[in-house]
Amino acid sequence: MPRACALTGTHVRYGRNVSHSNRKTSRTFEPNLQRVTLTSEALGRGVSLRITTRALRTVQRKGGIDAYLLSTPDEKLAEEGLRLKRRVRKAASSASKKPAASS
Repeated sequence: MPRACALTGTHVRYGRNVSHSNRKTSRTFEPNLQRVTLTSEALGRGVSLRITTRALRTVQRKGGIDAYLLSTPDEKLAEEGLRLKRRVRKAASSASKKPAASS
């Protein structure tokens, strides 16, 4: 399983630790990934994703996974985020095309 955010694509970065004596050693900067289940109203079910805490905060600020995906440009989303966006957009458009049940 790659250590990358499913929505933003944030991945492991590499750098150096530099000590006081100026010795340099390799290190990794890993994203803070969390496994969360976000409820999609368009799909009518929960979607399990492995995303960074930063992306989770943004999703909550936008008002949910559906609003986040639909308002974010395609070039800012990772491949899994794009696939989910297509599914949400398709489900939302098919739900809006259904006629309302008359009672």
